[in-house]
Amino acid sequence: MQANPENRRGPHPKGEADGLEYVDVTSSRYHGLKRALDVLCTLAGLLVLALPLLLVMLIIYVDDPGPVLFRQYRVGRDGKPFRIFKFRSMRMAAPGNLATAAEDPDRYVTRVGRFLRRCSIDELPQLLNVLLGDMSLVGPRPLISDEREVHELRMRCGVYGVRPGLTGLAQINGRDALSPVEKVRWDTRYLKQFGLWTDIRILFSTIPKVFDHSAGRKGQDA
Repeated sequence: MQANPENRRGPHPKGEADGLEYVDVTSSRYHGLKRALDVLCTLAGLLVLALPLLLVMLIIYVDDPGPVLFRQYRVGRDGKPFRIFKFRSMRMAAPGNLATAAEDPDRYVTRVGRFLRRCSIDELPQLLNVLLGDMSLVGPRPLISDEREVHELRMRCGVYGVRPGLTGLAQINGRDALSPVEKVRWDTRYLKQFGLWTDIRILFSTIPKVFDHSAGRKGQDA
């Protein structure tokens, strides 16, 4: 599901109806500084978290033997697909097409997986995606291929002009409780405020949200 460049270059007539607008940050000078800070902060974070991450990997394996990492294609910068990393929170016996199966997917979540999801620890392997250049620490969350409505709205609004992030404005302002239009409205607001202080504010605002278990938590494919 790769974005057509022509669809990312200007406003769309439907924007008048849903209140969304096209924002272009592709030429922003902040991109270079943002990438440098992503690499430095991620390397520092991995050094600090190395032992806890190894412990999490061991616990996942003991709870349900098998690969400890889960990989899935997501939509990245310029609409190009990439493979995202997460700690596996589903049982090895879970069907491969669980996202579209009629069964209740929660029955396949491991005991450890429930805790990892609740505290968003399952997202920490995405620090590797940040190092690889697929993601940033802050930015719109990457979509799975089935989220076509949000994908189309992002194409219209220029959201694919930035790397997807570990956290973003939509994540600290409603997360999965938001409608597709509301999510992209937060994405475009991020583009309008694109800069260092915006990223710092979002990172610090994310910390209490991680421990707010009343917020809607996504499933394995979000």
